[in-house]
Amino acid sequence: MLRRRALRTAVAACAATAVLATPALAGTGGAGAPGVGDPYYPEAGNGGYDVSHYDIRLRYQPENDLLRGTTTIVAEPTQDLSSFNLDFALRIRSVRVNGAPARVERQGATEVTVTPKRKLREGSLATFVVSYADKPSTVEVNGKTPWKRTENGAVAVGQPLISEWWFPGSDHPSDKASFDISVAVPHGTEVLSNGRMTARTRQGDWTRWHWRMPSPSATYLAFLAIGQYDVHSKQGAFEQPMITAYADGLGDLKGPAEASLERTPEILEFLSGIVGPYPFETQGGVVPAEGLGFALENQTRPVYSQNFFRIGSNTSVVTHELAHQWFGDSVAVADWSSIWLNEGFASYAEWLWAEHQGNGTAQELFDHYYSSYPAESPFWQVTPGDPGKEDLFHASVYNRGAMTLHALRNRIGDAKMLRTVRTWFERNRGGNATVSDFVEHAERVSGQRLDGFFDKWLFSKGKPRVGSETGVSRTAAARPADAPEPKAVEQLNHTHELLARMHNHG
Repeated sequence: MLRRRALRTAVAACAATAVLATPALAGTGGAGAPGVGDPYYPEAGNGGYDVSHYDIRLRYQPENDLLRGTTTIVAEPTQDLSSFNLDFALRIRSVRVNGAPARVERQGATEVTVTPKRKLREGSLATFVVSYADKPSTVEVNGKTPWKRTENGAVAVGQPLISEWWFPGSDHPSDKASFDISVAVPHGTEVLSNGRMTARTRQGDWTRWHWRMPSPSATYLAFLAIGQYDVHSKQGAFEQPMITAYADGLGDLKGPAEASLERTPEILEFLSGIVGPYPFETQGGVVPAEGLGFALENQTRPVYSQNFFRIGSNTSVVTHELAHQWFGDSVAVADWSSIWLNEGFASYAEWLWAEHQGNGTAQELFDHYYSSYPAESPFWQVTPGDPGKEDLFHASVYNRGAMTLHALRNRIGDAKMLRTVRTWFERNRGGNATVSDFVEHAERVSGQRLDGFFDKWLFSKGKPRVGSETGVSRTAAARPADAPEPKAVEQLNHTHELLARMHNHG
């Protein structure tokens, strides 16, 4: 059948892209490739080596936005390398490779070519030490900068690009690494980052904050929030350390923000009961007072714009970002065209949480969204399985993405759906995956041929019709346009409106 052949072709193309995007396989000559071949961001990441660890040591002065840093990258060459690339936008002072000075050439706004004195051998242990100094908020690429300077600090949070503005490396989700992040700031200023705070030391008028994230992370999920924060440390879910922080200046939004983030342990326990064990060692969240208009699932510690709490507490967005710890962080995309694996699952988690809280069942929410978008709506013209670079954060990726999962649940049944989700996480925990991987996994677990189903929901423009093939029940099509909305809809719409504002810095 034509649709089946079309989907199989798309699946094969995605699989080929995933192979090209694997750092261990990228590049075969003496020079490492300047990118991993991502279909949306071809120069993101770098070929020829695989990073295992970043040691980032910074000194930041909020008064003038001056950032001085030395980042040590521990990597393994995946081929003999006469030169290699780094993704970085700031001004470099020097680079040493295995202790020896190296030649540096900037090839573009974020591409840096490094030529070491001696060739790097495949499979060897290599270290790249990069020293730099710049004012990140003044460095623009395509007219944008994800580093946001605030009244008393800065926020380094962004997707798909952010690391170029505070540490050099291989900036693609397919090249995960562990992190040590150490930042010195004037005494009295707080620094929040990923993982566990291992130390806080006083150095004259400066205080150095040390953070460690041992579980490998994509580079865009590493973050910094610097400024005046009220920091809370306590025991969270699963007897893990939990750190939450609320910026000074939140005013009357601090209460609803606290009422939302402090429920993190409860929400993590709920999600782990569905998907499986929480994949990391720490938990928490941060709410800056400025510089951020969205939320992001930074690994172990999401960051939320204060705007999410303008209509009161918002556990919907907390659920969304915490669900990403499984879907997007632990199981990361192999390339950016597979963004549905992140946003579809996180959005559907909101529906399940709403049902758990008695604010409308997942079926009621599906019926509401299905009937809310008429067949001629532009909403149905964006395909979540491959939305395109310009629509990476389109409402369709979130809402149609969640609808796809509920329709799959209707198609294969609750028991097989639960098994599909749990085994998907078990199989891919700590790794990377594509949409085609999930299609094949769902077929394997359910014992059904589902490529036609996924073709209609993820890869075809237009509104899927009612029927058992699509998982759309007649209740969805028959729902009157003026029917009462489930209680959760207002918060869900508010949340997704802000999430869709994610800036594309490519």
